Parts: sequence; structure tokens; C-alpha cells
Amino acid sequence: MSLRLSTVILPVDRWHEGGRAKWQRAEELGFHTAYTYDHLSWRTFRDGPWFGALPTLTAAATATERLRLGTLVTSPNFRHPVTLAKELISLDDVSGGRITLGIGAGGNGFDATALGQEAWTPRERADRFGEFVPLLDRLLTDGAVTRDGDFYAAVEARNIPGCVQRPRLPFAVAATGPRGLTLAARYGQAWVTTGDPKLYEEGTPEQSDAALRGQVEKLGEACRAVGRDVAEVDKILLTAFTPDRSRPLDSVDAFVDFAGRQREIGFTEIVVHWPIPDSDFAVDQAVFERIATEAPAKLR
Repeated sequence: MSLRLSTVILPVDRWHEGGRAKWQRAEELGFHTAYTYDHLSWRTFRDGPWFGALPTLTAAATATERLRLGTLVTSPNFRHPVTLAKELISLDDVSGGRITLGIGAGGNGFDATALGQEAWTPRERADRFGEFVPLLDRLLTDGAVTRDGDFYAAVEARNIPGCVQRPRLPFAVAATGPRGLTLAARYGQAWVTTGDPKLYEEGTPEQSDAALRGQVEKLGEACRAVGRDVAEVDKILLTAFTPDRSRPLDSVDAFVDFAGRQREIGFTEIVVHWPIPDSDFAVDQAVFERIATEAPAKLR
């Protein structure tokens, strides 16, 4: 089984001062998809430039021709299904049907309180996510939707003509808990994980691989519970958050070894961060580009 290689480009550059060039270079290098984070700000980048995900992806859609584009990930922290659906249908149209929506329950970072609300508990995030995803699915597939939920409402929300991709653009659902995995099994064309965060600081690559294998098995259980073949669901690993950190990007051989292990676990797509100097994602650009162009052939 071949393994797709994708990248995530953080929205930290002005479009005309390097932003556009990165997305175009990602297409030239042959990446399957280029994603971006959908945050209002993020971690160590909070006090620097950070642009909006959907406008960035719209610009990237006009600057590229073949590259798939997407979010890793959008969450309910500051999104509403009705307005998000309208923007996604428009983005899918501009891109000619090249958009994947990475979507997750959100966390307790900066986005959680930026609109003035108290940060939700994990249970509250899961409750909202459990309503957000099904409503967004309906909004992207039905011409008009009315729904009155506990957290989200839609009243004759119209989304004509719908997505270019039918019946709607694909969802890549980020989840590790049972409720999120059930959503991935029911609504996801793909599933996303970053691994087990408890292993990031002191775990070993072997422990991380075992945890990832367990997550894949739980996804399989969730799929069986809803009567779906887990093979229908792509399995995406967003790297840099396991004990391996950025070491797989030290060389082509190091990446092939790492990615080969993940393919054996069951992953179908590996996502690597585009290099950013003086950050946790500071890797050699030349080596990064060699990995992009040479590693896929070694992983077929």
C-alpha cells in the first residue's frame, strides 16, 4: 500500500511576502495535500503574524491547480456550522473541488476564550462536537436545513448549489476518545490523530507506536459498531507531536524508517510541517524538499 505524504503550512507569512510561494512550492514538490491550522492564534506564534485559515486557503486555491487543500483542524471553539458551511461551499467552488475539512472538538488554548466565553470542559467540548458535525454534514448536503439543537440552530439555512465534491467535501475527523471516534466512523472520509499526548515528553517511539496501533484498533471497533468497513476511512497522522518530534525530518532515510512504521500500523497519510526557522518546526529546507520528492517512491 502506498503512503500519501502531505504538509501543513502555518499561516504566519504575508501572502505577498512568502505565503503564496510556499503553497506553490508544495504543489511543485508533489505533496498530496497542503493543510493549514484553523486557529485565531496558536501557542508560541501568538505574539506574531497569524492569518485566517479560510481566506488563506482561498488564496492558495487560486495560486495552485492540482494540490488538495484543507484545515487541520477546524473546531467549534469559534465556528458555527451555518456560517462555516457557507464558507466551505464557496471555498470548494473556488478550488474546483480540492478541499478537505479537518475537524476536531477543539482544545482549551487561546481560541477557547477569544469570544469572551468560559473555556468548555472536555465533556462540554465533546457534547458540542457531537452536535456540530452532524449539523454541518446536513448543511453541506441538503439545500435547506432547519434544526433546533441544544447548542446550534439553523432556520431555513440554504446552501445552493452545494459542494463541487458530491455529496459534500470530505471530513477528516480528529479524535481519540470513544465519542469522537464514533463521529469519525459515521461521518469521516478520514480520521486524524497526533498520537498520545501523554507520551510526548517522556515516552519512547516504541511506546508511541503501540499507542497509535491501539488508536487504529479503536477506530476499527467504532466502525464495526456503526456497520462500516474501517478500510473505507483514510488514517492520517499529523507528525511532530509524538516522541519522535522532528527527528524523522533529519534525513530521507530517517523519514522512510518512521513513515514505514506508521504504514505498518495502518496509516495511509503522513503530514509534516513546512519548515519555520526559529521554531519547533525548524528543519533544513533542502532536506525537507528531498524527503518530499524522494521518500514517496521508497514507501510504495
